[in-house]
Amino acid sequence: MKEITVTADKAELRYTIPLSNERLMEENLGVPRIVRYGGPGEIRTPDLLNANQANTIKLLNKLPLPTIEAFSNLSKSYICQVRNGSRPASEKLLSSIEEYIKSKRPKTDYISLFLGSRESMGCTPKTMEFYRPILARFNAELDCAKATRQSIEKFLNRIPSSNHNLHNRHAHYRTLKAFYNWASKEYGIDNPMASIQAPILSKVILSTLTETQIRSLLDSVNNLRDKAIISTFTESGLRLSELATIKITDINFENHTIRVFGKGRKEAFAPFGDISEQYLKAWLAQYQSDNGNIWGIQRSGVVLMLRRLEAKTGITCNPHTFRRTFAVLLRKAGIDTMTIKELGRWESLEMVQRYTRSFSFQDSMKFYKSPLQN
Repeated sequence: MKEITVTADKAELRYTIPLSNERLMEENLGVPRIVRYGGPGEIRTPDLLNANQANTIKLLNKLPLPTIEAFSNLSKSYICQVRNGSRPASEKLLSSIEEYIKSKRPKTDYISLFLGSRESMGCTPKTMEFYRPILARFNAELDCAKATRQSIEKFLNRIPSSNHNLHNRHAHYRTLKAFYNWASKEYGIDNPMASIQAPILSKVILSTLTETQIRSLLDSVNNLRDKAIISTFTESGLRLSELATIKITDINFENHTIRVFGKGRKEAFAPFGDISEQYLKAWLAQYQSDNGNIWGIQRSGVVLMLRRLEAKTGITCNPHTFRRTFAVLLRKAGIDTMTIKELGRWESLEMVQRYTRSFSFQDSMKFYKSPLQN
């Protein structure tokens, strides 16, 4: 055994290795037998890479022989000869040891770190519910730290189109874009999403309800709470998360407004009309809230009630259908899209135009005349 000194940037690293491996390091790894940092005529270590390789050689004597044989696919006799110094370590043996070490290091769970960062910055539970299943599916198929543009595009292409064409794929795209923007900034991971174009969304006409259908739904329920929910959904254009958190102190019957906290926990006010006022007052007269919402049920209870009502009537009545109906009925009443945007608390005019596209078509049909009629 002999001690050698590897010096880099004035820092000395000492290793004790078999004498034959000293020759091995000199011939195969380029590490001199005595390495110093000094004046003219003395040798300086090129970099720290040689020290890392020396550590790799030391692992030959620490790792079990069967383990080395398994991951290197080299014979036991050859490994033993390298250990006792009678043969030099091949590049294959050294690289296989390094790869084995890397595989044993715990991987950073970037997905969990990202979700944790979103929670700490105050993302709503709904946003977290949106992120989690998408990132879980992505993490099950790809290593996020090694994913490339091509592998992510293949992942997105495997997401089937839905009734609204590529909206599900677009949701995955938005989630991955948010994740990689964060990972690139926080951990320096290459951002493969930077050069991927967003899926093209089709301009479908989304379903809405007519005034007649709304009245039919109101007639189909036999309790004041459900009537109040349906009328408030329609007259206020509330999101499910907004409606499910209304407290008695949020309602101003004098001004016909409800204080709500919308996307991003932004405080705003939603209007309501005479029908909602009638049912809300009647319901609150018989229900005493215990510091919770005014309904006595949570979001899941509201959704379950609407699903049962849809099964009973055959009329589509999920929360977002009511929100689109709110926009379309106001548009039919002659309200301009900019005013509808403010009343419905939309952040962009594009969403209002998308929701009211069905009105634009129906309105044009009033003036339609077959070119072959005459």
